[in-house]
Amino acid sequence: MPIPRIYSESKLSPNSTIELSEASRRHVVQVLRLKQNDHLVLFDGNGGEFPATIDHIEKRSVTALITDRENPERESPLAIHLFQGISKGERMDYAIQKAVENGVREITPVFCERSVVKLDQKRLDKKTGHWRKVVISACEQCGRNIVPPVHAPVTLHKMLADNNSKQGFILDPKSRQRLSELPPPKPVTESIGIIVGPEGGLTDQEIISAHERGFHGVTMGPRILRTETASVVAITIMQTLWGDL
Repeated sequence: MPIPRIYSESKLSPNSTIELSEASRRHVVQVLRLKQNDHLVLFDGNGGEFPATIDHIEKRSVTALITDRENPERESPLAIHLFQGISKGERMDYAIQKAVENGVREITPVFCERSVVKLDQKRLDKKTGHWRKVVISACEQCGRNIVPPVHAPVTLHKMLADNNSKQGFILDPKSRQRLSELPPPKPVTESIGIIVGPEGGLTDQEIISAHERGFHGVTMGPRILRTETASVVAITIMQTLWGDL
């Protein structure tokens, strides 16, 4: 079995002992069934990972002894900022999870005209916290040691007004332009935004507004993709053309 990777909200350092959070404790004991002296890898989201061993297990507490710090480089050179149209439940979770696995640098959930999800502020805060947990879980799985931020959800109109991406694309089924036909972004280290609509897609006016703010319309081919599929395909193409795939 691969050595488990566990995220820590506390700052980590070699030759120290840390108590795992309650969620991590349950995962380590109840799901992974780790025992004393078993190995794991900890990371705090700021770069670097920390080999450790289970030091002590009690009913409501697990401590781990950090033995070292390692600095593997797993971040993509392509600084993709995903502006994901907010969709229902598992579709949104899937889009965020796969975006993280695919190396995106930032994620902003976006309310579009055809978004079917309607949330008051309390539910929105709860949902944003849930999405951040999805990101952390994806980092644990894929080996990333820097946790991409999930920014507060905004409307597409506000996002376009505030956007500071140096370059940008918007998925537009009416466009004839393919990503593979575009020149490489220069430099790739600057933020590259990509807008993906929700289940019902983007309206013509939303696409026009994005064009006016410098986003280039691109197509994912002759077939209409689901929102969660479209983001995965688009990011994969970008990473293949200009990133590290």
